[in-house]
Amino acid sequence: MAVFRLDFTTRRQHTVDVMSPYTGDFWKRGETLGEHLERRGIDRREFLAWCARMAVLMGLGPMVTEGAESSAGNALAAKLEALKRPVVIWLQLQECTGCLESTLRSYSTGIGDLVLNLVSMQYVELLMAAAGQQANEALEDASSQEHILLINGSIPLGANGAYCTIGGESAEVVLRKAAAKAEYILAVGACAYYGCVQAARPNPTGATGVQEILTDRPVINVPGCPPIGEVITGCITYLLTQGHAPPCDIEGRPLFAYGSRIHDNCPRRAFYDAGQFVGQFDDAAARQGYCLYHVGCKGPDTFAACPVVKWNGGTSFPIQSGHPCIGCTEKHFFDRMTPFYSTLPTVPGVGVEATANEIGAVALGAALLGVSAHAAGSAIGLRRERMKEDAVVSLPVLGEGGGKKPEDGGDKKPK
Repeated sequence: MAVFRLDFTTRRQHTVDVMSPYTGDFWKRGETLGEHLERRGIDRREFLAWCARMAVLMGLGPMVTEGAESSAGNALAAKLEALKRPVVIWLQLQECTGCLESTLRSYSTGIGDLVLNLVSMQYVELLMAAAGQQANEALEDASSQEHILLINGSIPLGANGAYCTIGGESAEVVLRKAAAKAEYILAVGACAYYGCVQAARPNPTGATGVQEILTDRPVINVPGCPPIGEVITGCITYLLTQGHAPPCDIEGRPLFAYGSRIHDNCPRRAFYDAGQFVGQFDDAAARQGYCLYHVGCKGPDTFAACPVVKWNGGTSFPIQSGHPCIGCTEKHFFDRMTPFYSTLPTVPGVGVEATANEIGAVALGAALLGVSAHAAGSAIGLRRERMKEDAVVSLPVLGEGGGKKPEDGGDKKPK
């Protein structure tokens, strides 16, 4: 069966047979990755440098200076070199292909096709020329073996699944069949995580995430709209080299990529602490690189690796480029975080330049609520719950209320 393949170093098109070992430059069945890289003439020093960076991303070891030896990177390289080509299925359900496009642009140097060779995919609609019966047979063949399953896109349950069908079957049926023999299941992107924009109110297609369908299986969530390519490849590399899923948070997100808030690693954090904020785009404060909180930045409520890994080979990320974070790695962000340019309802902590009067006012308010720590804690908890409710259900664009942003920038602190 002939399917379309792409050499990610030269962007040349190839046609190969998925029912027999790959020929030419592709990673052959039975061949270790080390043997494959040697045959391809990949520079070992370059490979070790890539492994050192990936080891840092996955939390396996500390960052080292360029050119220095990384014990964690060397250990990762040894495991990668011993690997034989796994079977991988990449389903694309109700989505826009942005997550797979992000993976294709995962940055590396002369080994640009390393991870994509590492996850040689027997079924991926975006890259395969096969269609109709040939494509169905490729999916059935891959599904019959132990494999890693990656899913982009939500699963629409409305109209008995008619909003998204593949080969005459609903997205739910296709997903359940593909997951039956999967060793690991990765829900890649906000759509696969919970439904993303399709699941935003009023959710006309009944879109939902993978973990809501495969309730009896562990699902690794890699959210984002789209996720950073290196985070996707990092998760796959972790599975193949460590032999188990990475430690995850309560939402099933790998802690090495989603274990800290953008706010905690933000290059503009010092301006937040100093109470220096942008009031509107291109004002004097914006040109000085002040904090974007007042123009809608959701970094204080968003867990992601954006400020650490960044995009385009560590070049930049939205906040560094002057645009507020929209919170796309968080569940229901299209409902909770909109309008995107409005201020979050509450952020814990105060800036270091808060005045004595402001601090005193907070203390007086707490005293009036009851003096005792228990009473104060109860009041604060109630206020946070109300704020949380407003953040979830308030949609100002539909005339349901919402906060205002300051008219100009300067030294203003969150209330």
